[in-house]
Amino acid sequence: MKNLILLALTLSLLTTSCENTKDDLPEIQEVVEEPIIQQYGYIFNDFNVTRDTIRSGDTFGDILYSNGVSHDKIMEVATKFRDSFDVRRIRVGKPYILLNSKDSLNQTQVFIYETNKIDYAVVDFRDEISIYNNQKPIRYQEREASGIISNSLSATMEEQNLSPNMTDQLANIYAWTINFFKLQKGDRFKVIYTERFIDDTIPAGLHEIKAAYFEHHGKPLYAFNFSSDSLDNISGYYDEQANNLKRAFLKAPVKFSRISSRYNLNRRIKYYGFKLRPHKGTDFAAPIGTPILATADGVITKSEYRGGNGNYVKIRHNGTYETQYLHMKARKVKVGQFVSQGDVIGWIGMTGNTGGPHVCYRFWKNGKQVDPFQEETPFSEPLPEELHDQYFAELLPLKEELDCITF
Repeated sequence: MKNLILLALTLSLLTTSCENTKDDLPEIQEVVEEPIIQQYGYIFNDFNVTRDTIRSGDTFGDILYSNGVSHDKIMEVATKFRDSFDVRRIRVGKPYILLNSKDSLNQTQVFIYETNKIDYAVVDFRDEISIYNNQKPIRYQEREASGIISNSLSATMEEQNLSPNMTDQLANIYAWTINFFKLQKGDRFKVIYTERFIDDTIPAGLHEIKAAYFEHHGKPLYAFNFSSDSLDNISGYYDEQANNLKRAFLKAPVKFSRISSRYNLNRRIKYYGFKLRPHKGTDFAAPIGTPILATADGVITKSEYRGGNGNYVKIRHNGTYETQYLHMKARKVKVGQFVSQGDVIGWIGMTGNTGGPHVCYRFWKNGKQVDPFQEETPFSEPLPEELHDQYFAELLPLKEELDCITF
């Protein structure tokens, strides 16, 4: 009995001793490290970070001066570094970031201005002022799309939730071979393209079309993007036989307008008593102010206002072809100036004899006005034979991929 009591007392003392030991141990606290945030080449943890957008009335000087940057430094940026970052060009609604010092002054040390989703400018005020432009990390992802024209190309793109930019790119690719004013219901297309993503997750829009297939009036038209560093940095779209899709002349001088009156040598108008009044141009109707494009490279030979033509421009392209553009609201070019295909030469207007906003496009061949839609204008230079092996090696897998895309 006595031994049992001693054993119980010993166990009690041991238990008490263990409990006291636990209570005497210091409490262990979990240390949580702050995640390192690194953006635009800076570790944001080292600064007080302010994110904002340019508001109406904001200026570069006001923003920086109110955050402790001296007038001298602001003026140095505005004058010495204008070619790298023009402070007058900051725009309302654009995001910017201030990286301020982690002290009582909270003075701006770095100013970051986002020009667009991808491009940004950095002004670093630490030590000597430095300014540079850069881009956010971009990932390119290949995608596929297809569609059947039900109304217009842009409407079909919208139905497929595709970027409006794809409409423009496709129209540019086939601008020399397809009359987009005469698309038919049932025309169809396939595209292989790359899309941009910022920081792997944020969509930044269409990058480029790698290959395309357009079936117009039942005729298949392939287009493959090809570039080479050799032979004057060749770049463009070619078909499955390595023919350049680009022709010497665009199909129209205005994007996505409509033809309101065609070339017609037998035209009779009721207003003039049904007398024969030939129309030797093609009228493209579009809203006032719509850009008018040069349909081919050439030199401006006329840029003036004259009678029923109103404001007009005439371009000599070579010894055979000339084009003329009438009824402009305003002209952008001068006599003697060289223009490239697609350059803006003026804007849609209603000057001279016209009943509505349009450009009358006139096409001259060997000094005679002809119908441009009846002319087989020449292609641009084909792909040099030296590059055919490289081109076809790149073309074959893209063509197979295109052919496997379903509508």
